[in-house]
Amino acid sequence: MTLKDFYEKHRNFSFRNASDYYISPGIQCKFDLIIENLKNFQVFNALDLGCSGNSFLDLFDEKLHKSYLDIASLPLKRYIQKLNSHPLCGDITRLPYKDNSFDFISALDVLEHINDDIKAVSEINRIVKQGGIVVITVPHRTKYYTHQDKLIGHYRRYEIEDIINLFQDFNFKLIRYFGVYGQIMKISFIQSKNPTKTEESLLLLRKKYETDKLFRKLWYQFVNITSWLMKLDAKFQPKSKIMNIAFLFIKNGS
Repeated sequence: MTLKDFYEKHRNFSFRNASDYYISPGIQCKFDLIIENLKNFQVFNALDLGCSGNSFLDLFDEKLHKSYLDIASLPLKRYIQKLNSHPLCGDITRLPYKDNSFDFISALDVLEHINDDIKAVSEINRIVKQGGIVVITVPHRTKYYTHQDKLIGHYRRYEIEDIINLFQDFNFKLIRYFGVYGQIMKISFIQSKNPTKTEESLLLLRKKYETDKLFRKLWYQFVNITSWLMKLDAKFQPKSKIMNIAFLFIKNGS
């Protein structure tokens, strides 16, 4: 099975859509924290690498020029008719874009899925403009690597220094890093014990949210509260216990 086939057939990846921000406390927590840390930066031409069907760029102004890339073609269909949206199916290690094309690139929970992550960062460096911003998130702490990581296609988890050194090798300057998920995300260890049931439950939850108005209102409140608790967890846990971490980089001049 190719990498493309893996993600096409992994329904929890390929069936994601914009409503996942309101369905998943984890996604809402992650996206909100990143937006908060980007509020002082101006973006004109953005690319979301490994966007799936629930791109972080959905939270940006509709006037923004948005490009989407994913190795799976199914999730990209929802972007075809969107204003100023340009979806492409492709490989992060061979990006189909010209040099210096974007002033903002996101790759959220993507690098851990790439065998040659050095080549991936090299390609990001090639297509981002001087002074451009790159935001990434990755699973944190190699000691937390479990069967769950293998099931969803992770080659590795990272230490903070691994990411900083990887990007500094390509002349990126670290702006800041911050926790995304704390210890609450250990629930994923439980979910990994029965991945088929977990995937089916997520698909049913998405369907119920989209078709049942009363459930949608109740779930909306649950997600808001849980997301708020996750943000507190990420903020106050010591770095050694953060399970997912975000980095903001700026591309230096040559």
